[in-house]
Amino acid sequence: MKAKVLLVDDEENILEQMRSALEAEYEVFTAYNESQALTTFERERTAVVTLDLSLNPGDPQDLSGLRLLERMLAQEPATRVIVVTANNDQTTALQAVRLGAFDYYSKPVRLEELKVMIQRACHIHRIYQRLHQSYPGSKNEFHGIIGSSKGMQDIFRFIERVALSDISVLIGGESGTGKELVAHAIHRQSPRKTNPFVVVNCGAIPENLLESELFGHEKGAFTGAYAQKKGKFELAHTGTLFLDEIGELVPALQVKLLRFLQDRKIERVGGNQPVELDVRIIAATNRDLKQDIENRLFREDLYYRLKVVPLEIPALRERRDDIVSLAQYFLRKYCRENHKPLISLSSEAEAALLLHLWPGNVRELENLINRAVVLSSYPVLKASDLGLRLERGPSDVNLKFAKTAMEIDYIKRALSRNKGVVSRAAKDLGISRVNLYELIDKYNIQIQEFKVTRMRSKQQVIAGEVSSLGSSKN
Repeated sequence: MKAKVLLVDDEENILEQMRSALEAEYEVFTAYNESQALTTFERERTAVVTLDLSLNPGDPQDLSGLRLLERMLAQEPATRVIVVTANNDQTTALQAVRLGAFDYYSKPVRLEELKVMIQRACHIHRIYQRLHQSYPGSKNEFHGIIGSSKGMQDIFRFIERVALSDISVLIGGESGTGKELVAHAIHRQSPRKTNPFVVVNCGAIPENLLESELFGHEKGAFTGAYAQKKGKFELAHTGTLFLDEIGELVPALQVKLLRFLQDRKIERVGGNQPVELDVRIIAATNRDLKQDIENRLFREDLYYRLKVVPLEIPALRERRDDIVSLAQYFLRKYCRENHKPLISLSSEAEAALLLHLWPGNVRELENLINRAVVLSSYPVLKASDLGLRLERGPSDVNLKFAKTAMEIDYIKRALSRNKGVVSRAAKDLGISRVNLYELIDKYNIQIQEFKVTRMRSKQQVIAGEVSSLGSSKN
């Protein structure tokens, strides 16, 4: 299937010449004003757009193309927009790039160069589409949890088995590893999936309010109790109650929880009538409960009641195979939420992510990517954009990283020597052009970084063009 390309220019003769040159390779659409361009784009969602910044023939200073650029990328961040214009103002060029333009080219353009730019833009678009579509339904994703490492694949299979029963589950793991996601996955995989999933963070609710929050209260039970209130246990009836930070539960409430696990009944605060409930309990903690038992902070009988089926979530530093795929998932997520073009990771950034120790685990990684997406003005993130530095990392990744870093370095040097011409770089490296393209895709190397800058002056363009399209505007 041919890739779709939308050509936007207020000079119809230029549009027809460009269409004629491109329609053998692409499904080409044209538009000569802002309204027509937006209508066509909303209907076709083209992979690439070539966009003239000035779409008002009566006003050469008009920059309606910038507005159109922003609206297009807000609707379809994966689209690659090439700004093709006679406006040589560097400030305007920078503004277009910051808004998400894939490339910027001054008129008059040489047709062969434009074809190369469109070809490259289509190639990058396909990569982004492939990355975006690999997430839903992927074997590396399970109810919103991302993981291709053996440890996470084992957890996915564990969830499938344990979800079919009603036994209690105790989830352990450091803060930020995704314990609540796992609890939710168990619920969504279980026969209770259409019933309530209620979350209580035992460490976030003041001690004097937690009993009422969990078990509810009767009218008049204490000052301010003007009506009967159902607690989280009752709200979770026929569903699942997830007790996060269970290690923070005070001894008196540990007794009440133990009683529920034994006879499946609760009593509201101020009440004396038992309420029978059908609730599955899943608990989680980042504490060492065995140590708390020795220190008499946690009841041993409750610990074994909760730990019918124990599950330990590995720290992110123990599942390094998942780090880059998680980062790419969060990049897609926050680019969509912030209406920004899709951003990729440089090989340097990937290396920095792999070598970081991640004391805050997946939560730290998510927050870091979210911040980088919001603050970055560039389509490729470097290690410095993430606030990370390339330092000596753990010994278990040094050899793997060293081999990867050496391969990336050789490729980049060859591309630099040959000004981004892949066929020449491949010859230098002693490999085929196809193999080099595969490595460029694998390491997300941006070829345009090695090409001669496209932002040449108007005089340079005119002097260098033999066959050109259109003429410069004032």
